[in-house]
Amino acid sequence: MSSIDPYQYIIVEHQYSHRFKVTVVRAENVTKGALGDLLDTPDPYVELFIPTAPETRKRTHHIDNNVNPQWNETFEFILDPNQENILEVTLMDANYVMDETLGSATYPISKIKVGQPELVPFRIGKVTKVYLEMSLEVCSSTDLRFSMALCDKEKLFRQKRRDRVMLGIKKLLHMEKGHFLPSSLREVPVIAIVGSGGGFRAMVGFSGVMKALYESGVLDCATYVAGLSGSTWYMSTLFSHPDFPAKGPREINQELMKSVSSNPLRLLLPQHIKQYIKSLWSKKAGGQPVTFTDIFGMLIGETLIPGRMDSKLSDMQERVNEGQSPMPLFTCLHVKPDVSELMFADWVEFSPYEIGMAKYGTFMPPDLFGSKFFMGSVVKKYEENPLHFLMGVWGSAFSILFNRVLGVKETAAGGTMEEELEQIKPEHIVGEDNQDNDEEPRKAGTENAEGEEEYQRHAQASWVQRTFTSLIGDSTLFNTREGRAGKVHNFMLGLNLNTSLPFSPFGGLMHQTSIEEEVDAVTDPDEFDRIYEPLDVKSKKIHVVDSGLTFNLPYPLILRPQRGVDLIISFDFSARPSDSSPPFKELLLAEKWARMNKLSFPKIDPKVFDREGLKECYVFKPKRGDKSCPTVIHFVLANINFRNFKAPGVPRDTEKEREFADFDIFDDPETPYSTFNFQYSNQAFTQLHDLMEFNTLNNIEVIKDAIKDSILHRRENPSRCSVSLSLSEIENKKFLKRDTGVKLELPKKQ
Repeated sequence: MSSIDPYQYIIVEHQYSHRFKVTVVRAENVTKGALGDLLDTPDPYVELFIPTAPETRKRTHHIDNNVNPQWNETFEFILDPNQENILEVTLMDANYVMDETLGSATYPISKIKVGQPELVPFRIGKVTKVYLEMSLEVCSSTDLRFSMALCDKEKLFRQKRRDRVMLGIKKLLHMEKGHFLPSSLREVPVIAIVGSGGGFRAMVGFSGVMKALYESGVLDCATYVAGLSGSTWYMSTLFSHPDFPAKGPREINQELMKSVSSNPLRLLLPQHIKQYIKSLWSKKAGGQPVTFTDIFGMLIGETLIPGRMDSKLSDMQERVNEGQSPMPLFTCLHVKPDVSELMFADWVEFSPYEIGMAKYGTFMPPDLFGSKFFMGSVVKKYEENPLHFLMGVWGSAFSILFNRVLGVKETAAGGTMEEELEQIKPEHIVGEDNQDNDEEPRKAGTENAEGEEEYQRHAQASWVQRTFTSLIGDSTLFNTREGRAGKVHNFMLGLNLNTSLPFSPFGGLMHQTSIEEEVDAVTDPDEFDRIYEPLDVKSKKIHVVDSGLTFNLPYPLILRPQRGVDLIISFDFSARPSDSSPPFKELLLAEKWARMNKLSFPKIDPKVFDREGLKECYVFKPKRGDKSCPTVIHFVLANINFRNFKAPGVPRDTEKEREFADFDIFDDPETPYSTFNFQYSNQAFTQLHDLMEFNTLNNIEVIKDAIKDSILHRRENPSRCSVSLSLSEIENKKFLKRDTGVKLELPKKQ
C-alpha cells in the first residue's frame, strides 16, 4: 500500500461563518420612569436577539437594585455573513411575577469590520445607555472535518493493523506454499467482514459467524467489520465488552445467550419506564430532540449491555488503537419526508473515530454527534450520546414498527419486517401529524388459544401505550411513526450545498441510461433515482433511521475508494419468503447502488441460483483487468450441510444430534427466528449460532483461496493502494465534477 494518500490533496470547499462576540459591559441611568423608580429600584438585565443565528437569544443575569449595573458578560453567536444579521438589544427589569421591558434598540452587524472590536453605546429611551463591546472574526477552523480523505486516526489504525494482518495471514496460510504469502506490506490485502440487518436473528447469527472467524484466525486477517441494524447490536455487544479482544466471542456469546433468554418487554414495567422518562425529560430539557427511538435504545441496551449503559462509541478506540482488532463500522440513513428512501437516502457512517457522511465529505468526532451545529461550527455542545442510543438509531426500524414487536399488526403487510417496510412511505416516518389508527380490535367470539394469545398481545400493547401516554403526556411519541424514528440536530445546518459530491470522484457522474445498461432489469427503475440530491441544509433537525429501509447490507461503508477493500466477506441474514428462495435481493440492490456511484463492484449474476442451487456461500469475482474491484464472498442464511455434519467433515452420529440440527428458518410456521422475535430460548439461540458458525467454518477454504487471490492481485498491481487515484489524475482534475456546489480545490504547488 502506498504511503501517499491522493485524497489528502482534495479539499472539500465550504463557506466560512463569522463568530460574533458580544460583551455586555455596563449600563448607566437605568430607569423605569419617574413613577416606577419611586415604587421600585430596577433589577436590570440585558437580552440579545439575532433572528438569523441558530442560538437566537441570550441574556445576562439580573443585578438587584442597581441603576448603573456592570455585567461584563460575553456571548458568542455564529453567523452566516451572506445574511442580513441584525442585533436587537433589550433592557429588561426582573420581577417576581412578570419581567418588564424597559426599552430596546437594534444594530446592523455588518457595520462591524472583521478583526476590529468596537465599543458601542445603545441608547434606551431618553437617558439610559447600554454599552456593548462587539467584534467579528472569521471561523477559519470548524468543528466539522471537510475532506474526502480518511481521518488521521483511521490512517494510523490501518498502518498498525496492516502489520498484524500480515502476521495473521501468514499464520492462517502457514501450510501453503510460499508464493501465496505476502512478501511485503504492500501485498497485504484489505479484508472487510460485513453483517446484514434482521433483528435478533441477524445478531445471533452474526455471533456464530464472529466466533468462527475469531477461532479460525480469519478475523486476525480483517481490517474492518461493518454492520447494519441487527448486526450492529452484536458488534456493539462485542466491541464494548471490556475483555475484548483478549476474550473471544465464545465467552461473550454465552453472556449474550443468557441476556436474550428473557423477554426485553419486561423492561417496560413501571419502575423501569419512570427511569427512562426521567432520562428523556433531562435530554429534552437540554434542548435535544426526543423520540421513541431513545426509549427503544434503552430497551436494547438494558437487554444486551446491561452493565455498560454508560458506554460510548468513542470508548471503542481502546479496542483498535494498537490495531489489535478490526475497526467496527456502523450505519444509519438520513431520509427526507417527501422522497422514498429507495430513491433518496444519505448513508451515515459511524466509527470509533468519526461520524459523518462520505457523500458530502463531512465528518465529526463521535462526541459531537447530536450537538447543535451552524455552518460547520458547534453552537451548543451536548454530552456524547450513549452507545445504547446509537443502537436504537441503527435498529430504528423496530422502534418505527414497535407495535409489531409487541405482537400487534400495524398494516396488512406480510409477516417479515422487510415486507412491511416496503409498504412504509417516507411521510409515515417523518410526517408532521400522521397517526397510526390501525390497531386491530379483538374479534368477537374468539375462544381458541390462538385468539386468546392474540388478545393478550393487544392488551399488553394497549397497556404499554397507556403507560407511556400517562407518564409522558404526549401520545405522539408512541402512537405515530414520526414520533418513533430517530431525530438529531442537523449537523449540516447552514452549509452551502447546491448538490453533493459524487461518492467516488472518478470521472463525471453516470447517466441513468448507462446504469440500465450495466444492471440487469431485476430491480425497480425508480430505485436510487434521486441519489445525487443534497439534504436540506435549512432544516434544524434530521431524521436518522435504520439503513435496512433502503437495502439490508452495509456495503456503502466499505466501498469508499479511500478504504481500498480487496475482499468482502458478507453475511446476509435478511428474511426470505422461504428457505429455498433466491438469496440475492439485497446484494443486487447493493450492486446497483455501487454502479450509480461509480464504485467498482463485481457483477452479481442471479442466474447462478438456477445453475448451482442454494448454497451456504457464493463467490463473485471482478472482471479481469479491473484493478480496484473487490471480490465478494456472499454467505446466506441456509441450513444445508449442518443437518448432517456437526463440524466440517464430522457426521452427526446420533438421533439426538440429527434432531437438533433438523430445523427450518423461514418455512417453519412456528419459527423462533421471526424478525420481530426478541426472546430466544437457549436452544433456539444455540441452533442458529451453531448453524452460522458451521457454515463459516465449512467454507474456510473458500475464504483462504480468496485471500490468496487478493495477495496475488496486489502483487500484480503494485500501484494498488488504499486509494486508487494517481497524482497525475489529481493534477489533471480528470475526476472533478464541474457543476457541483460543493467544490473540490487543489492546493497550489509549492
